[in-house]
Parts: sequence; C-alpha cells; structure tokens
Amino acid sequence: MNNNPIVLVVEDDASVRNLITTTLKSHDYKYISAANGKSAIMEASSHNPDVIFLDLGLPDMDGIEVIRTIRTWSLVPIIVISARGEDSDKIEALDTGADDYLTKPFSVEELLARLRVCQRRLSIIKEDLHQSSVFVNGDLKIDYASGCVFLKDTELHLTPIEYKLLCLLASNIGKVLTHTYITQKIWNHTDENEVASLRVFMATLRKKIEKNTNGVQYIQTHVGVGYRMIKQLDKCE
Repeated sequence: MNNNPIVLVVEDDASVRNLITTTLKSHDYKYISAANGKSAIMEASSHNPDVIFLDLGLPDMDGIEVIRTIRTWSLVPIIVISARGEDSDKIEALDTGADDYLTKPFSVEELLARLRVCQRRLSIIKEDLHQSSVFVNGDLKIDYASGCVFLKDTELHLTPIEYKLLCLLASNIGKVLTHTYITQKIWNHTDENEVASLRVFMATLRKKIEKNTNGVQYIQTHVGVGYRMIKQLDKCE
C-alpha cells in the first residue's frame, strides 16, 4: 500500500457515492463515507481525513454549513462536488473555506486529477515536517532520534504519554486536533475517562513546555473541541 491520503466522501446520492468510492478503491486510496452533514462532521472529527469530497445538497443541512463547521477546527483540504454550477455557488463555497470545486456531472479522471493536486500539497507539507529528525518551534525542540525534548536548550522530563501528545501535536502543527482523534491515537479508543485523562495530561504538559517562556503559548485549547500547537515566529524545521 502507498502513502495515498485518507479521503472522506460526503454524498447522499448512493449511486454517485458508490462511483466515487469504487474509483478510490480501484486506485488504492483509503476512504470513509457519509450520507449527510451530521455524519460528515462526526467522521471528520473522529478520523481526521486528509481530504474531503463534499456534496452541497445534503438532506439534513447545506454543505456550506458543513464547510463552515469543519473550518472552526480543521484546515483539511475540501473539494466540493456539486450540481450547483453557478458562479455565485462556487464563490460562496470557496469563500467559506473550500479548496476546490468540481461540478456534476464529472469524469473520474478529473476527480482523480484534483485529488492528486491535494496529494502533492500534502506530500510537501509532510516532507517539510519530517525532513529532519529534529522538530523546532520557537524555543521548543524535539529530538525524535533520542526521544528528548528541550526548551531553550534545557532538557524537559516528560512522561511517555506527555511525549506522545507533544509529538502528535507537533506533527500536526497549526491544525486543531479533536479530543476524539487524540484519544484514539494515544489510547487506541475513546470514552469519557480518556477525555478526562487527556485534559489532565495536557495541563501538565503545558506547564512544562510553557514554563519560563514569558507568556509564549505553544498549545492552544479549543474549548469543547480539542487542542492545537501554535506556530511560533521561528520557522519549523
């Protein structure tokens, strides 16, 4: 299996949804699907997909609302696939936060081409993040090879869970990670106990990495949603 992204397909028309998912499967892409807006938001929150294909005409809410909701916590690329072909519809979707717009009917070749564009962007981002075994964000440094964390060249003593949380946030710098996504990555499942534990571990982690930083904040809390590592003025290596 290659490193193709995970695609969330949001489409209420079963025939169109099956066409898209069959196309993705035949080209070795991983995918998850949703038939309405509520499920789309839940899947996006739980699985943190790399790309979203989104129909606007959903049965329970307009796709524009789905974009607006997801954009409150995620910068995941969203490609709209809709029968609405008016310029005003395209402009509204793009202004709300969509990255691309494909009008129905569409060819699977064009669909795959749009996906490849997103894939190239994702590869560049991942290469930038992982080109070095050392992650640097302001005065914070993670040496992945040694498993050590430093703040202003002073080594911090983190617990294994704190280290895993920090690495997860660092690998998704600038992106809001939901409670569900984090607990699944750290504990492989999620329930209220894990969410409560997450808050405790995150609080102790923040005390350690934000101590003596003159107010510099590395981890931002999005109440009721999750956490995000903030990019500092120094560019990440």
